[in-house]
Amino acid sequence: MNTRMRRAAFAVAAGAMAVSLAACGSAKESGGGGKSTGSAKKGDAIKVGLLLPENQTARYEKFDRPLIEKKVKELTNGKGQVVYANAKQDASTQNQQVDTMITNKVDVLIVDAVDSAAIKSSVQKAKDAGIPVVAYDRLAQGPISAYTSFDNETVGKTQGEALLKALGSKAKAGKIVMMNGSITDPNAAQFKKGAHEVLDGKVNVGKEYDTKDWKPENANSNMEAAISALGKKNIVGVYSANDGMAGGIITALKAAGISVPVTGQDAELAGVQRIVAGEQYMSVYKPYAPEADAAAEMAVDLAQGKSLDSVAKDKVDSPTTQQVPSVLVPVTALTKDNIKDTVIKDGVYTVADICTSQYKAACDKLGLK
Repeated sequence: MNTRMRRAAFAVAAGAMAVSLAACGSAKESGGGGKSTGSAKKGDAIKVGLLLPENQTARYEKFDRPLIEKKVKELTNGKGQVVYANAKQDASTQNQQVDTMITNKVDVLIVDAVDSAAIKSSVQKAKDAGIPVVAYDRLAQGPISAYTSFDNETVGKTQGEALLKALGSKAKAGKIVMMNGSITDPNAAQFKKGAHEVLDGKVNVGKEYDTKDWKPENANSNMEAAISALGKKNIVGVYSANDGMAGGIITALKAAGISVPVTGQDAELAGVQRIVAGEQYMSVYKPYAPEADAAAEMAVDLAQGKSLDSVAKDKVDSPTTQQVPSVLVPVTALTKDNIKDTVIKDGVYTVADICTSQYKAACDKLGLK
């Protein structure tokens, strides 16, 4: 997620330069100018395959899936069908799910890859079967026809800037721990890159981890190891790439009697509640509706043989495919100061969702009533 935002829909000033989100490969295919790879134009009675990567992170079942299903229905006058499967963090399972979707003759696939490289051959199979693929949230390798996500490097920069603000004069008084995401997720590398661009030279990184499968329990173990290696008095802050891992990190910090700023991402309910309680400093709020809507719109257009020019205002290069028509959605740093103006205003959560009995006193202090 770099600094190129979805321009028309979000009025973000930018030039006409194409975006490159990954290192160039030796022989890349063209994204094909936003036209469907399907052999014939379809009407509204299309079949959209939706493959999401896991169900541990709350967003996929709570937001992404229902939002995409709703938008497909809207765009197809209620005639479009979404066929759904979740890989539960298993790349081989997801490859099998692509095979099943091909067998079931879906008209288009929306794929949030468990492993962006491992999905490559399956994306090729889909293309060979005349089924265009929209890479969702993660930039899958292979001949994808479209891509939508958030501005990933900006996410990392946003987290890094927030951590620096929270640390203030203590930025170099001790060491920070960096808890990055899974190496199989290209987004994790972009978050990491963006964070380092902001933090390098301004903090001392004592320990840094690439956390297997993004799992909170792995982040917890890594944090315990970092505390043991660095000493609890020497840790001044933690860069956590998402809220799930922040939860595991904060559990380890609490057990050691440490209270320092911790970042996050996804504005998960538990993360927002930790922000209210003062246990987590910030999260990155990513409005899922624009991302889901863009994926659905591009998928329907591809299935119906239409151009993507009206929706995809950006171009992105993957390691295997150049100039992929893309929609990149901007993000917001979420802290205790803007909960009301972000997740509550947008209807992601109600005050009642956030301010349960455990958090009521903290909510009252913030004016969340």
